Amino acid sequence: MTQTVATNPEIGRTIDAAGIRTNYHDHGTGEPVLLIHGSGPGVSAWANWRGVLPELAAGRRVLAPDIVGFGYTERPAGFVFSQQAWVDHLVAFLDALDLPTVSVVGNSFGGALALWLAGRHPERVAKLVLMGSAGTRFDLTPGLDAVWGYQPSVANMARLLELFAYDQSLLSPDLARLRYEASIRAGVHESYSAMFPAPRQAGVDALALPEDGIRALPHETLIVHGREDKVIPLSSSLRLAELIERAQLHVFGQCGHWAQIEKRAEFVHLLRGFLPA
Repeated sequence: MTQTVATNPEIGRTIDAAGIRTNYHDHGTGEPVLLIHGSGPGVSAWANWRGVLPELAAGRRVLAPDIVGFGYTERPAGFVFSQQAWVDHLVAFLDALDLPTVSVVGNSFGGALALWLAGRHPERVAKLVLMGSAGTRFDLTPGLDAVWGYQPSVANMARLLELFAYDQSLLSPDLARLRYEASIRAGVHESYSAMFPAPRQAGVDALALPEDGIRALPHETLIVHGREDKVIPLSSSLRLAELIERAQLHVFGQCGHWAQIEKRAEFVHLLRGFLPA
C-alpha cells in the first residue's frame, strides 16, 4: 500500500522541479525560508526539521524539501549525485514555487548546499543560516566516515545515533529501529552508498567552496555549531566565521551534531531573531 501523509508524516506535498517529483513540506505564511537537511542515512526533511517547522512557521513560510536521493523525492535513473546537481534541483524547486528570493537554513551537508546556492545564485538568497555546516576543507572525521559509510543494520544505526547526540537520553531502541527502517526503503541505500564512496575525504573536498568564494559572500550569515560535534568539526564553523564578512557565530556547549534537536528552543529563538518575518 502506498503511504500517504495520513499514515506517514514524512510525506508532504509534491511538486515537479525540473522534471523531478519532489516531496516537500510547506508551513506558514510570510517571508519564505528554505530548510536544507543533512546527509544521514534514511534522513528526510521531516526527520531533520520536524521539531523546528511548527514554531518557525509562526510568522513565516517555511519550506523543507527532500533533496534528490533522500526521503520521498524521486530518484531519476542516471541522476549523478554532485553539489552542482543538488543545487540545480534546489533552484528548480524555488522556480516551481515562484520564489525569487528566500532565506536559507542548511544543516551539515545541507549547509554546504546552502553555501553553494548562495555562491552561485547570490540574488536568490536573503539571509543564510549554517548549522553544523560542511562546505570548508577539513580532515574527514571518524564520525563522518561512519555516517557516510553506513551499512544497514539496527546496531549500526544505533551506533550512528550515539555519534550525533551529546545527550544520549534522546536515544532509544525504537528510534534506532525507526531510522534503520527508513534507511532500507526500496532504493534508499543504493542511492546513499553512491553519494559518498570511499575514499570519503573526496566527499568533504567536493562539498567545500573555494575560500575566495566564501569570502565573496555578501549575505548576513548566522553560523551555529555544537561544541561536542563528532561529525562536522567545530573548526569548520570557526573558519566560516573568519571568512564571511557579515557572519556571527553561536556555539552551543554540551551539544553534538543535533543542535536543532538538542538545543531546539534556543535554536528556534536564534532563528526568529535573525530571519526576516
